[in-house]
Amino acid sequence: MRAPRPLALYARSRALPGGLAVLAGTAAVAAWAARWLVSAPGLGHTARLPVVVLGPLLAAAVIGTCLHTPSDELDRTAVRAWWPRRGAHLLGVTALATALLALAVPGHPEAFGAPAAVRNTLGLAGVAAGGAALVGARLSWLPPLLLVAAVYLAAPAEPGGAAAWWAWPMQPGPEGGAWTVAAGAFTAGTALYAWRGARRGTLTS
Repeated sequence: MRAPRPLALYARSRALPGGLAVLAGTAAVAAWAARWLVSAPGLGHTARLPVVVLGPLLAAAVIGTCLHTPSDELDRTAVRAWWPRRGAHLLGVTALATALLALAVPGHPEAFGAPAAVRNTLGLAGVAAGGAALVGARLSWLPPLLLVAAVYLAAPAEPGGAAAWWAWPMQPGPEGGAWTVAAGAFTAGTALYAWRGARRGTLTS
């Protein structure tokens, strides 16, 4: 019997197969919900706001929990630095989640379509990655959840203005300020996770 390859062992140790299956299911549900909301009487493409917020939120939670390190001590004492692998891991999973959710809400980029889904997936994945580095992979879903909950309750009805910066998950796709904040969150979270890895005492114990 052939021994598992290193890449397969790495994927299993990070629970990637299950995580990828959940991402695929999330995209399928998001696609169904987006089409149902658009086709419902009296609703239009702006009704897809919950899809482009909740879909990326769930995807970020899945991404965060896949960032745990089952052999933290071995990683820290390895001959080769682990930060490129951690960065590639995060970038690869985030790219897949972004592509799936972009396909789930096609059309009408000026409203809540693929651009908003891509932006929110990137930004919330960055928040989850930063959370994995600071509070651990098991709780990495908590920072993006708290952010979305707070913004959802406080965001004004009209997009744009100052809200484009602090309520960026609730903004339509073309809002430049929202993209700036989301890109900054993803960059900072990715750099922090690649540098430090997931905090010890999470799924590694």
